[in-house]
Amino acid sequence: MRKFLKWGGATLAVLAVVVVGGAIYVKQNPIVLLRIVTRFQDPIGPNQPVVWQQGPEKAPEGKRPPNIVLILADDLGWNDITVNGGGVAGGVVPTPNIDSIAHQGVDLTQGYAGNATCAPSRAAIMTGRYATRFGYEFTPSHPIFMKMVGEADRGLRKPIYFAENAKNYPPISSLGVPSSEITVAKLLQKQGYHTVMFGKWHLGELPEMRPQAQGFDESLGFLMGAQLYAPDGAPGIQEAKQPWDPIDKFLWAALPYAVSKDGGPRFAPDKYMTDYLGEQAVDAIKANKNRPFFIYLAFNAPHTPLQATQEDYDALPMIKDHELRVYAAMIRALDRNVGRVLQELKKQGLDDNTLVIFTSDNGGANYIGLPELNKPYRGWKATFFEGGIHVPYFMKWPGVLPAGAKFGLPVGHVDIFATAAGAAGATVPTDRVIDGVNLLPFLEGKETGRPHQTLFWRSGDYKVLLDGDWKLQVSERPKKDWLFNLKDDPTERKNLADAQPDKVKELQTVLTGIDGQQAKPLWPELAEGPIAIDHPENPTKFPDSPDDEYVYWAN
Repeated sequence: MRKFLKWGGATLAVLAVVVVGGAIYVKQNPIVLLRIVTRFQDPIGPNQPVVWQQGPEKAPEGKRPPNIVLILADDLGWNDITVNGGGVAGGVVPTPNIDSIAHQGVDLTQGYAGNATCAPSRAAIMTGRYATRFGYEFTPSHPIFMKMVGEADRGLRKPIYFAENAKNYPPISSLGVPSSEITVAKLLQKQGYHTVMFGKWHLGELPEMRPQAQGFDESLGFLMGAQLYAPDGAPGIQEAKQPWDPIDKFLWAALPYAVSKDGGPRFAPDKYMTDYLGEQAVDAIKANKNRPFFIYLAFNAPHTPLQATQEDYDALPMIKDHELRVYAAMIRALDRNVGRVLQELKKQGLDDNTLVIFTSDNGGANYIGLPELNKPYRGWKATFFEGGIHVPYFMKWPGVLPAGAKFGLPVGHVDIFATAAGAAGATVPTDRVIDGVNLLPFLEGKETGRPHQTLFWRSGDYKVLLDGDWKLQVSERPKKDWLFNLKDDPTERKNLADAQPDKVKELQTVLTGIDGQQAKPLWPELAEGPIAIDHPENPTKFPDSPDDEYVYWAN
């Protein structure tokens, strides 16, 4: 009995230390608690086979509407692909499959993202409307995460955390595109298309906001934003972490490695995420080859966390910097899986009757710490400088769109909705403002002039107007205007705001008019963070300078 009491007492003492220590650790690292709760509420099961709904055994006779395949990369920089003579690490990582969409179709060389961060940009793509028209102004983010970002040490300029806004913040699952919006999937579904969504959704987690409620017959992916590409520390995977970045710390600690089919239970993929999504998209094409389909393939690559397969990493020994090499390997995987989809379309005899659209939700991110992602443009994701919103944007439709053409007038993600409707013969809704236009007549040369006289962006007090060749950026933090003539200065090097105050006033009037048409945000911002325009975030290699130009980004 004494021996039992001795060991029992020791065990209880150790247990008490573990409990107390664990409580302290969780308090200091609240994302751990978030991860535990999430896993408990929505556990991740083992891999399971995916069965796609099968279309008819034979294609109907006669001409059928074109298939539409929309491929969206996540945080892909302008300089990440080689179509425009650039590419990662000085162009040593060719992207022939992505490039082929531009070479075989039209390169929209002044294509603009719907927003400078992922979720509002995706909302604009899905609806053909500025996301601010229906209050989808900020990317849904957990308050724990935004507190980390808002209180982090970010160099010379400190972020701001709005604790008052966090007190009555709505559940993150409720932050999404309202069900009253008409998505391109809903439009095409009514037109007889079989609609399939892959990858990153990020437009709401409630049942009425999920892909199935927003027009998709089938889906395979994840409702939240970022996602692991493989389990952390998995064999055969190379990783690169950014110790200076609170976003990266949160992602590694909180993200799962999981997908869900049609909103069902989550399960683990059986391979690297980018390869898994590409492989499943190929299977869906096979299943639907005999009926019109719309595929929305929203890769999470190359968004952080940085993870690459050993095979892709080993293929790039010429890149000596480990972080750059992992990132480049992720680009290699993205291009390979775009190629798989394109090849399957050809294999099934569908290439000539398929409109393929490729773009990125926004520009490359500063927090990765790599300097040339958006070269030659200034700025990053979460800025409205060209580096944040001027994105790769290609459309291919053999026999309809000219091969190898370039279209140099401003167009936007908001145009995808009306362009897909035009291709499918659908009618664009008339009961609401649609900011996008059908680009097909412009790209075919049937219509001349500008598709848009103006384009508009807003995130909090940071607002931007593109009017013809003129671009006005208006910021409250810092209190500053930037005026650029993009025809003469496409990389925004010369601020003309002081030299041309009358032009600033003229454009400000137009901007104010458009801004007044937008809705109030559906949920408040939680933080604003400073972003240097001309260097990435990496205090060791790229320390802040008092002379840096910067903006504060609201979210």
